[in-house]
Amino acid sequence: MSKISYRGYRFPPDIIQRAVWLYFRFTLSFRDVEDLLAERGIEVSYETIRQWVTRFGPAIARHLRSRRPRPHGQWHLDEMFVSISGKWMYLWRAIDAEGEVLDCLVQSRRDKRAAKKLTQLAQNR
Repeated sequence: MSKISYRGYRFPPDIIQRAVWLYFRFTLSFRDVEDLLAERGIEVSYETIRQWVTRFGPAIARHLRSRRPRPHGQWHLDEMFVSISGKWMYLWRAIDAEGEVLDCLVQSRRDKRAAKKLTQLAQNR
């Protein structure tokens, strides 16, 4: 994987990464990120933050995904009933041996074909 290049940008990579992280991690608006950076003495416009998010967001996300540990090889399928807006629904979850949820499916009726499709998706992870 190629390293992210920040050449030609006025601000150091740490500030750009922090702004992009704040935007995605806390689902803030560009103006909120601008305000948070201004509180720390960093004067940058919301439009610049928007450009950083567009330019560097996907690359940073790919980098983080590549560093994420692989799910455990063993997993099981969990089925339970949940009430959503007063209506009972089926919740199917594929869970690995360490308790991490790999995938989930919510449906109004029990559907064996859809559950098998979920298991195939979990196996491919």
